[in-house]
Amino acid sequence: MSAPAPPDPGAPPGLRTGTLTTADVSFFVVSAAAPLTVMAGVAPVAILLGGIGAPVGYLLAGLTLTVFAVGFTTMSRHVRSAGAFYAYIARGLGTPVGIAAALVAMLGYNGMEIGVYGLLGSATSDTAAALGHGVPWLPVSLAGLLLIWYGGYRSIDFGAKVLGVLLVAETGILVLLAGGVLLDGGAHGLSLGGLAPAHVLTGGTAAVLAFAFAAFTGFESTVIYRREARDPARTIPRATYAAVAFLGLFYAFVVWTVIQAFGEDKVVRAAADDPGGLFFAAITTYVGAWAADLMHVLIVTSVLASLLAFHNAINRYTLALAEEGVLPKALGRIHPRHRSPYVAGAAQTVLGAVVVLAFALAGADPYQQLLLWVNTPGMLGLMLLQLLAALAVPCFFRRIDHREGVLRTVVAPLTAFVLLAAAIVLVTAHVDLFTGATTTVDTVLVSLVPAVFLLGLLLARRLRRTRPEVYARFAAEPSETGDLPCPHPTSSSSTPASATPNPPVTPPSPSATG
Repeated sequence: MSAPAPPDPGAPPGLRTGTLTTADVSFFVVSAAAPLTVMAGVAPVAILLGGIGAPVGYLLAGLTLTVFAVGFTTMSRHVRSAGAFYAYIARGLGTPVGIAAALVAMLGYNGMEIGVYGLLGSATSDTAAALGHGVPWLPVSLAGLLLIWYGGYRSIDFGAKVLGVLLVAETGILVLLAGGVLLDGGAHGLSLGGLAPAHVLTGGTAAVLAFAFAAFTGFESTVIYRREARDPARTIPRATYAAVAFLGLFYAFVVWTVIQAFGEDKVVRAAADDPGGLFFAAITTYVGAWAADLMHVLIVTSVLASLLAFHNAINRYTLALAEEGVLPKALGRIHPRHRSPYVAGAAQTVLGAVVVLAFALAGADPYQQLLLWVNTPGMLGLMLLQLLAALAVPCFFRRIDHREGVLRTVVAPLTAFVLLAAAIVLVTAHVDLFTGATTTVDTVLVSLVPAVFLLGLLLARRLRRTRPEVYARFAAEPSETGDLPCPHPTSSSSTPASATPNPPVTPPSPSATG
């Protein structure tokens, strides 16, 4: 096989291809989930609502998303577009739904990132207070915006190295806590009583599941890095499964150890008395006060890691939509040296600054309002994308010739569709637990997602009428020869792809794709 041709020196710069390993992509995904922040900040509420059966909620959420990953990663071997979720949805459910999904993706990822700047400010203020200092939240959030912009401006391998260090640190402190509890035997000896059906099948389990699904937000972003991954046909599926498995098992294990730290008979009362201090009290008792101080600091770095991971994901979605012609072409510029979508990163940083300053000027609380109110529609938007992507998988494979089994292309994705639909219902029904807001505010926040989806359908209709060339090429990708775009379904045609004048290339054998 001949070596690839060297890049044309006169061509515009592109992303740095062949850079990210399976571990690198996994770092981006797991960092976006912010394990330490999720555990110390949210898991106590899950224990309060679900009791000692709370760890099972994280296992069930992880199992559901593993089933989703089966069809999702199978389709990733056939769809090479940089558009990730919206490309999968467009090629399975049609261009109008794909364009609507693209807008929901922008809402989802921006919502998940921008809201976290409020958490960065409040977490840093809390950490400073714990160490005997006072720090206002707004300057911290604005400084975070600049720091994250710089991280996204630099090369993708720079970001991977930073996230690798931060992720090891935040998971390490949780492992230290768990090790202390296990070595000491917990409050009354170690017990698996919380796994019994009597403790799992309770009224609070639904609320725990809602929190558990939220804790995995961002795991699907593996496919966003396809263009920068080494051997993406292998790297992307491996990173997806690794991220889901790690998060599900690690979350459940850590929550279980904290329950053992207080005892199954006392942990719910401890969570009710001081949910924010539950993990800090446990690590102080079983490891030492110095570890609690370190955990305070690492929560801040955990938030920074999450922000950088989401920032990189948003930049690549924006780049893809600029290349599609849906967003201004200027947003698709790539830095000639760092090979990063730096204009998209600058635009996202400006948007974040506008939102943060607007909340600050309104006198809003950085945690209760900036974080929770902005994150909630973001989380629901990403869950809707997962739901649509699961449905897109069997629809896509009906239209092409392939050698994939029915379990991967029909059974698993449809099962995931049902489970994800149930998860969305659970989260929506318990949205007040996430926001702490009035019914009116909750209604507005939840309604943003279908409103943006409807706006996307209207945009698709307009593009089809006024810019048919953009509409026709939306979510298309180069053929194996790089000459023509592979066809994909549109709302105006239900013709199978195999019957079109330009059918997709038959996929390589399983031995070639892994």
